[in-house]
Amino acid sequence: MTRWRYDPRSDFIAAVKAGVVYCVLVFGIGFCLGIVRVLVVAPHLGETVAVALEAPVMLASSWAVSLWCVRRVHLRAAVAPRLLMGVIALAVLLFLEAGLSAIVFGRPIAAWFAQYRTVPGAIGLGAQCAFGLVPVLQAWWRPG
Repeated sequence: MTRWRYDPRSDFIAAVKAGVVYCVLVFGIGFCLGIVRVLVVAPHLGETVAVALEAPVMLASSWAVSLWCVRRVHLRAAVAPRLLMGVIALAVLLFLEAGLSAIVFGRPIAAWFAQYRTVPGAIGLGAQCAFGLVPVLQAWWRPG
């Protein structure tokens, strides 16, 4: 009879997989919402209000996508693998955003960093940091 043993490599692999999938799915949702924000909402309400309205929707989406990802890859509800998942997801997200900004919109990386000094940029950065913490918060949160 074989006994089940804890393997930290499986946690690492599952956390990386979950983090990448989590990021890609939320990035896709954010890309679609960003189009609506820029083309529809911001011209009428301003960029700051548009970002402030988009952030809670993105965080709710992040919560749902994170739950789906951790269930899909069977990631333990321990802080370490969930933190790694969030760090991987945030790093990939920032890399994708910087690349999109540079390649698609032709903005230098310095301009991409400079956007975070604006109010809408700070709201967005706060939401991105919260996005990275969602898997950890879910590990701590126990319903009922």
